[in-house]
Formats: sequence, C-alpha cells, structure tokens
Amino acid sequence: MAKNPQTPPARRASDRGRYGRLSRERVLATALELVDREGLSALSMRRLGAELGVEAMALYRYAEGKDALLDGLVEAMHLELHARLDADRPDADEPDADEPDADDKSADGTGAAEAADTRADGTDADGTDADDWRAGLHRFARTLYDVCLDHPHAVPLLTTRLLAVPMARRPLPVLRSHERVLALLEKAGLEESTTAAAFEAVLGWLLGYVSVELRPMVDNPDEPDPAFRLGLHRLPSQELPTLRRLAPAVAERGGPEGLATGLDALLDRFTKPASPSP
Repeated sequence: MAKNPQTPPARRASDRGRYGRLSRERVLATALELVDREGLSALSMRRLGAELGVEAMALYRYAEGKDALLDGLVEAMHLELHARLDADRPDADEPDADEPDADDKSADGTGAAEAADTRADGTDADGTDADDWRAGLHRFARTLYDVCLDHPHAVPLLTTRLLAVPMARRPLPVLRSHERVLALLEKAGLEESTTAAAFEAVLGWLLGYVSVELRPMVDNPDEPDPAFRLGLHRLPSQELPTLRRLAPAVAERGGPEGLATGLDALLDRFTKPASPSP
C-alpha cells in the first residue's frame, strides 16, 4: 500500500526544550529548582518536562524513572558541595607552577592525580594543610550545612536515598564526598577500623544535625506570642510537661556554631586517648 505523501512522519519525544537541547546537568538543575520552589511533592516527570518545555518521555534518557530522578537530586547537591569546596580552596585561582601536568604519569603508572594528593607546599588536593585534617573536616561540614540550607526541601533525600541505594550504585559525586571525609580522617593517623567508625559517626552527625535544624517547629507563623506560635496549647500539659517547658529552647537553631561544637566533641572521642579508670 502506497504511503500518502501528505502523511507527517511519526512524532517522537524530542530533547530540545524551550532553552535549547537538554543535558543531564540541565535536567537535574531544573529539577532541583522546582523542588526548591514547591517541594518534593511537586516533582514528577510530567511536571519537569513542562518546566523544560519537552515531553516527559524525553527525560527518560537522562533519568530512568522517579527513583533515578531522586538520586539525581542528591547528585546535584553533592556536585554543588564539591564546587563550593573547590572554589574556596586557598589556591583556587592560583595554579601551582610545580604541579605535574594532568597527562604526566608517575613511575608506577598511577598518574599525576595520585602523585599530587600532597603538594610540595604541604597542602592536599583540596587546598587543606595536609596536617590540618580537623580544619578540613570542619570546612566540609560547614559547606554541606550551607548547601542544605539553600535546598531544604531536598535534604531528606540525603538520608532516604542513602538507605535505599547500595554504596557501589550511588552517584559518583556522593562517593567523592565519602572519599573526602575518609581521606581527611586517615590524616589523623587512626587505625582502619577507627577511621571507619569515625566516618560513620561524622556522617551520622552531619545528616542528623541538618535534619534537626530544618525540622518544622512553628505552628502559626503569624502569631506573635511564642507559646501560641509554637502551638504549645495543643500539647497535653499533664503528659508532656518537660516538652512544653523546654519547647522554646528546643525550637532554636544551633547554627554553624552548634555544628562545629558537636563535630569537635565527636572527633575528640576518636582521637584523644581515654582517661585512665580511677
């Protein structure tokens, strides 16, 4: 049967949106912007496609489904974390003339990247003094805290996707974050088992602290009276007397100072010798 020359070709999902051809970076950035504005419940392939000016089917080459899109949001946050850490390096705008060329190979074939982990000036690959591992961990913690405060609606994914995705299947930027923290802890001279335990404790502290900082506490933002603002009249006084009394203090954020104080206490637990028993 002859084809009708007037019949248009079959339509396919195009990945050219209203702002030009898509890329994974653009898709994830737009998804994060959408979540920042309207929360996680607003995110769907259809809604994201509308934001980008493409059909939802065009997005599946960049994210296989909703779970992959959620992992992509975590990836985008960790990419932002690394970009900020790299931009804040003391030598970020001053290339080291003595640094080996990226194509150079060391004698054992491991390449320049590994050889440059510690530079001639005593700094490691992210610009932190190789001996000041604690300062490096504080810089990582504060930068992660700032990224989370900029994207509060996406913060729960940092924990929930960690619970849902095996380590080897996590996005590379997430694994790079693990690598940064482990490398800094190794500089403290800890045994491997202690380094692993400290890593888990640091990770738990950072994610837990940010989650508590961002938890909703205000019941009525238009209410000037602190008790009614927090909705304390909704709490049964006979059953929850301590919570009612301390709620205003509990509702206060600890801020970066609280984050740093807790991190130091945790690190001291792993690095300082235990006091002898009496």
